[in-house]
Amino acid sequence: MDDVYTKNTAEEVDFIIDQLGLKPGAVILDVGCGTGRHAVGLAKKGYNVTGIDLSSGMLAEARRAVEEAEVKVELLHVDAVKYKPRRRFDGAICLCEGAFGLLGSTDDPREHDFKILCNVNAALRRGSRLILTTLNGYKMAREYDRKDVEQGRFDPVTMVETSKIEYNTRKDKKSVVVKQRGYVPSELTILFSQAGFRVEHIWGGTAGKWHRQTLDLDEMEIMVVAKRIHEI
Repeated sequence: MDDVYTKNTAEEVDFIIDQLGLKPGAVILDVGCGTGRHAVGLAKKGYNVTGIDLSSGMLAEARRAVEEAEVKVELLHVDAVKYKPRRRFDGAICLCEGAFGLLGSTDDPREHDFKILCNVNAALRRGSRLILTTLNGYKMAREYDRKDVEQGRFDPVTMVETSKIEYNTRKDKKSVVVKQRGYVPSELTILFSQAGFRVEHIWGGTAGKWHRQTLDLDEMEIMVVAKRIHEI
């Protein structure tokens, strides 16, 4: 939450409300909600939010944020790939690689994300919108070289980058191997269509500086705004 990209949360929440086209009281699903910054912001505006996340640590932070804000948010500890919705939602968000594009060591790069989109489809009412951000494959392709490919840092076939991240716990320092998948807009359009959505907009969507403009090739993230048009 100290990262610079979290500082525009209020503006991002207003952006979400505008793009989803929903009035207060609507029910919104936050897939990969993390520490709950968007979920809490939406709840403050009068929306009913359900946040799901695989990380119990992130959800613990989200619960603290909910309590401090004195709002109500349903928080569920569940893998977005395995999520089975118990209700229909009026809109959904999946932002900042909280689920989509974030891979486990044995996850298939395509099936993982397709399953998430299918689960979101099952959760939404027909005509509802999903706002999603994912890593920009163009940036990856321009950034990595043959040495990165040979040493396993980037797979040009699956568009998956692999890196090791170190982090501090209360006791010591640990590390985790992170695999993230990038996309190009044409591939996203096809994938969303297969999952029952029609893509309405593809913009640059880097966290902290969202905009309604053409994607910059070197931008960190892509934003997709899509409408659920049929069940699959």
